[in-house]
Amino acid sequence: MARTIAIANQKGGVGKTTTAINLAASLAQLSQRVLLVDVDPQANATSGLGIQRAAFLRSTYHLLVLNESITNLILPTSFGLAVVPSDRNLAGAEIELVDFPDRELLLRRAVSPIRQEYDFIVIDCPPALNLLTLNALAAADALLIPIQCEYYALEGVSDLFNTLSQVRRIINPQLKVEGLLLTMYDERTNLSSAVAADLRSFYGSMVCETTIPRNVRLAEAPSYGKPIIYYEPRSRGAESYLQLAKEVLAHDKETVRTRAERPALGELAASG
Repeated sequence: MARTIAIANQKGGVGKTTTAINLAASLAQLSQRVLLVDVDPQANATSGLGIQRAAFLRSTYHLLVLNESITNLILPTSFGLAVVPSDRNLAGAEIELVDFPDRELLLRRAVSPIRQEYDFIVIDCPPALNLLTLNALAAADALLIPIQCEYYALEGVSDLFNTLSQVRRIINPQLKVEGLLLTMYDERTNLSSAVAADLRSFYGSMVCETTIPRNVRLAEAPSYGKPIIYYEPRSRGAESYLQLAKEVLAHDKETVRTRAERPALGELAASG
């Protein structure tokens, strides 16, 4: 069954969509079956994979608002992964969904029928803690939080963790933190080093070992509709996202191993 990872941060410009595209592509490069679900009305994850608006008739708007089957929305790509595209119609979804029963669970129910077909489902969220992001968090097994190495980095994280606590309490008690991912890291500046040190000091092992550097090729890749590992596979950006994918795979194997080692209820009863 697919492990579902939501990539979210209410601050814009932190590398959220870049991470969604390139983590998904890197996992696919490592022989994983990957589906990327774009729930951001800006649809940058869709266009960043080279998919033009004219190439599809249905989007995540149809999935959430019109109850279309997800199997009718999945598009193949040239990069070994599939995508459920987004478009600007999704911008009005919050207003249209306001009277829906269990409106925060729509995405969870939508992806449930196809989870056996993938190893990973990656969800790109809008840069806001809104109903679309809540849907992603309700559907996810884990949350990956990209954080730009800047002075105000810790501010947004605390707000997101408050939301995470509420989601765990009310909607999805199984939601884990995949990690805090340092993005736009510039090892030449004291600021990047200071932010990284502060985050590691405060959050410890929740901070990913991998950091994503400032990289010109990484910034250029979306305009060519390609993940970085296809646009410039020898760049530092490509190497970093492949390393992140390996880190995520290691987490996944550890999670599976921990579950396997956990005693069954019958064994617990017998030992008691």
